[in-house]
Amino acid sequence: MNTEIINSNPSASTPMVRDENSGLFVPTRHVGKAKIIPGPKWALPWQQNYVRDNSRLKLLLKSRQIGGSKTAGISLVDRKSLISCTTDAFVASSNEGQARLFVEGCYEYAQRVNVEAEREGLTIIDEEGHTAYVLRFANGRRIFSMSSSVNAQAGKTGDRILDEFATHPHARELFGVAFPGTMWGGSRLEIISTQRGRDTYFNELVEEIVHGENPKKISFHKVTLQDALDQGLLYKIQVHSPEDDIVQGMDEADYFNYMRASCPDEEFFQQEYMCVASDQRSGFLSHDLIASCEYAPGEQWELSDEILEKSTNNFFLGMDVAREKDLSVIWMLEKMGDVYYTRGVIEMEKESFDAQEAILDQLMQWSRIKRVCIDNTGIGRQFAERALKRYGMWRVEPVTFTAEVKEELAYPLRTAFEKRTIRIPNENSIRADLRSVRKEFTASGNIRFSAGRSENGHADRFWALALALQAGANLCEGPSASVA
Repeated sequence: MNTEIINSNPSASTPMVRDENSGLFVPTRHVGKAKIIPGPKWALPWQQNYVRDNSRLKLLLKSRQIGGSKTAGISLVDRKSLISCTTDAFVASSNEGQARLFVEGCYEYAQRVNVEAEREGLTIIDEEGHTAYVLRFANGRRIFSMSSSVNAQAGKTGDRILDEFATHPHARELFGVAFPGTMWGGSRLEIISTQRGRDTYFNELVEEIVHGENPKKISFHKVTLQDALDQGLLYKIQVHSPEDDIVQGMDEADYFNYMRASCPDEEFFQQEYMCVASDQRSGFLSHDLIASCEYAPGEQWELSDEILEKSTNNFFLGMDVAREKDLSVIWMLEKMGDVYYTRGVIEMEKESFDAQEAILDQLMQWSRIKRVCIDNTGIGRQFAERALKRYGMWRVEPVTFTAEVKEELAYPLRTAFEKRTIRIPNENSIRADLRSVRKEFTASGNIRFSAGRSENGHADRFWALALALQAGANLCEGPSASVA
């Protein structure tokens, strides 16, 4: 039986669905362990409050994946399909793909509640050639859903929705152009977003509301993951999930902890699900975190003849390759139990590749060096290929630095610091290098790791250490699959 949750008899004790074949209302089938059962209506209380809010300017600060955009779309369909409606609506999405999905969501809701609507596809909407996905209602009113071009908003009158506003590259200008278009016909401006750092214009508006005097008179709505779970979100997720889905065995506390554990770190969870903006200006590794894993001043840590003779442990190398602008760095780790001890940091400035290869070759002659991960990006590609040819894939892993790969390297490194399973030298140059890496968000909401270039390098030690840790994590008895 194909069913979907919709509005139903308010006197019902459990949510109802309409069977798409018979059209009859039937109880939902729920096999999960959610403890909080929402009311009979399609919407959770926060969604109902948001839709009923007729404020001219309102802002929704929300957790990810709780139905924020869908809620705004449903409200828009209800208003724009009325015979009395005299204005269109313009939605600014973070990209063209999201613009199309917004219109699709509106169309699906219109079909569900028997509102006549026609999708007109991607359409040119003005003389400048700007395009939008268009949904037209029987009364002639339309919803235009477009990407975040500021100029596309100019000269148009009607409701505005600025979806995932924090990700828009020119958010301040977008708001400035969109707001005047709501001055006629009782139009509204809605701003919807998850946080994307403290330095966004979206967060500036939130700060104005929460800690300022709210000069723009914005009606403020905030919904965290915990808020949504407390209102019955998990029940709705379980109703729409396969019976063998892992979430069926969870209650609200389990699901909250599951989502928290699925995030790269606590800062990410707080921002994506608890509406707390992260500080993009801070280093990826804090001063205290770095200091907690440093050797004591004067403690012997470098590889000595005594360590070399006595050790039966495995050693691993990470190499960040450079030639002119930055440092080439080889970082050596010895694994003792669950802890990685730094035993060498070799820094090479403007050394020839022949000289760098000679140093690596000298280290690789020692059988206790089990594996090395080498920067396979740009000028490092040939270097890594030559090492792979000499020592084979069991001992050499070329790693190509992409945004995704850097994320896969950086988070395990921070986890090692957080769990105190790594030891590093107590040196200012190393401390500054590790501290220099910043986690930032791109306009599309993706994570990017960056570092300023200085006389101390370009986070070369950071990536060499991350690569060495990767080498230890990927040790195996047979040929290894490269991250690259």
